[in-house]
Amino acid sequence: MQSISESVFVGLCCYNVGTSQQTAMRRDVVDIWEKVENQVSTSDEDSMMLSGSYGEGFRLIESDVDFMYWPNNHRVIWELSQSQYYNTQRQTLILCDCSDSPTGFTLLYLLSTSMNRDVQRACVRMNNRYYVSSSYYRQTKCSELTNTTQHGPCANSTIGTQEFDNAHCFVCDFWPPPAFSWIHRCHSWPQPHVVDDIVKNGCHFVAIGNKLGNHEDHEWRISFSLAEQKLVHIMNHCQFLTYGLLKLFLKEIINNGIGENDKLLCSYHMKTAVFWVIQQNTVPHWCPQNLLGGFWVCFKLIFKWVYEGVCPNFFIPSNNMFLGKIHGVKRHQLFIRLSELYEKGLAFLLHSPSIRSFIDVLHNPRNSICTDDHTLISEAEFDRYLFGETLRDGTIEKKSDIQRYIRYLHTIEQIIGSPLLTQYQVITLQNISARVLQYTAFILHMETYTFDNKLSYRADKMSCHMLKLAAKFGCITDMLYIAMYYYKTLRYMEALSILEMIKVKLAQPHLIYVFRENVDKERYSEAVGGQSLSTKMRQAVAGNVRLDNQIHYISELIPEQQSCLQKYDPGLYVPPFIMLYMLEILCYRHVDTMRVQTVLDDLQTLVYYDLGQLIPEYHRHISWQILGICQQMTGNLQAALYSYQQSLRQKPYNNIQTATEMRIQGLC
Repeated sequence: MQSISESVFVGLCCYNVGTSQQTAMRRDVVDIWEKVENQVSTSDEDSMMLSGSYGEGFRLIESDVDFMYWPNNHRVIWELSQSQYYNTQRQTLILCDCSDSPTGFTLLYLLSTSMNRDVQRACVRMNNRYYVSSSYYRQTKCSELTNTTQHGPCANSTIGTQEFDNAHCFVCDFWPPPAFSWIHRCHSWPQPHVVDDIVKNGCHFVAIGNKLGNHEDHEWRISFSLAEQKLVHIMNHCQFLTYGLLKLFLKEIINNGIGENDKLLCSYHMKTAVFWVIQQNTVPHWCPQNLLGGFWVCFKLIFKWVYEGVCPNFFIPSNNMFLGKIHGVKRHQLFIRLSELYEKGLAFLLHSPSIRSFIDVLHNPRNSICTDDHTLISEAEFDRYLFGETLRDGTIEKKSDIQRYIRYLHTIEQIIGSPLLTQYQVITLQNISARVLQYTAFILHMETYTFDNKLSYRADKMSCHMLKLAAKFGCITDMLYIAMYYYKTLRYMEALSILEMIKVKLAQPHLIYVFRENVDKERYSEAVGGQSLSTKMRQAVAGNVRLDNQIHYISELIPEQQSCLQKYDPGLYVPPFIMLYMLEILCYRHVDTMRVQTVLDDLQTLVYYDLGQLIPEYHRHISWQILGICQQMTGNLQAALYSYQQSLRQKPYNNIQTATEMRIQGLC
């Protein structure tokens, strides 16, 4: 018989957090994206890392995506002797001054003039020194984009339905002296080689001061985000799921229904509790059968912290993370709330909708489910998750700069030969290569089509070659970029030939649409089961078509791309069949007008009657929009007006409302 702990374990694996294999895959994909992006960035640009839940391997609903950025040509040091390790002609050095700051915080002052404008604007003069003010730096970074708001040390923005928190910080290559005691405290966990790796990678400084400090507006907080991410990555899967369970407990029980300002406990407190419990070996067995036991130990530790009013930072225990936030009446109210939960015992977890949904053992005590990874998720389901991760656009910075894209390709070429790459990282590199080749091909055409014929011919030949190469690296829908290019360069019959091939491939019953949850597992297994990920992606995977809004792929969608750009939305996403039908209509208008209405009828039927099989709900507005564009081109203005109106009624995942309203005005 399966225990309640095992039911929760299976539920977390299948519905919220993921299996250990999925978690490892997510981390591998993120790691390789970061590696490519940071190697491509130049000395006067920023490096980045994906931090928070997303970087740790979670994919919880409604979670923010957290990025950290820091300038490559600035380094923080703890003492002057460390300056010997840097070329001060290339690196601007910043010295820590902790003498008048609370534990875990510091002032940063420049040892030399910085050429970085944002740093210059953030400087304040104190005691005949120029310090970098955290509040000024944060404000400067936040003001660079109009569609952002400040959220703690971060600039918060929303693209589509996804929220992003961007923390601009500084990096230090040395381990902080206030955290030296942590090194000697690590006897059983983490292991010595992990401790060495963490220490040699130093720390960061994020732009937020201590409310109880003497220089709140100018202080910087020592950040151990990279160290914490490494610690989460070495957790066994039961420990990781315990952390995930604590996050759900926080979101759906503790913080459910209360305002943002009243949320005292945060995810960071949950993570800190897990770290302490693992290191102190309070839970002897971390396994599926003891998942709730591990959770209960962590809960009691948090309960104890609230009672005492002290939450010790894992790396610097003297830094009480409750100071200035959880004290007085608020702390007492939180203590009463936790006391009530403690008296109920683990049954309080049933107040969480997510957790309650998969504790089916309470309804069927004889039910037994294996907790082994390979039985929890099929090959087809795992591959859908995998390709959903790798087909994300990642962090490729879209600039009309061919030289930058060449650096991407050179970087990928250097990395791809590494014997240490996982299969997930290899397939991710293939996807990055496909994206880069597509961007380069269209930018090359944009920059050369007005020049002399000889140059244009060479550029066209190169663009075609790159797009065909990208299709070999990528999935089925990457072939649509070839068709778009042929249409753009007036080769309508060639475009239609490609579209016919794509239509056949998209009609395969074993196909995985990464935006669709259901997949025919048996047919998928029969068609590509056991084959390489590269073969699977080419033969059995389809994703949405992404149009970078700085590149004009086809003129008919320029107003929509410009509308997105006005809202700082970098990409326009179109379902594959919608793009296929649109391109067919555009091409047939030039070579066989009798076929136009037939294809338009197919497009209209799809948009009117699809139930989420080929058009995700969040892309219904662009689908109605494209239907309207095609109807307007063929002269059916009344139908086009109706389609545009329907587009406005859908959830606006892409920011195309301005274009829709403009097209409606043109019809009235």
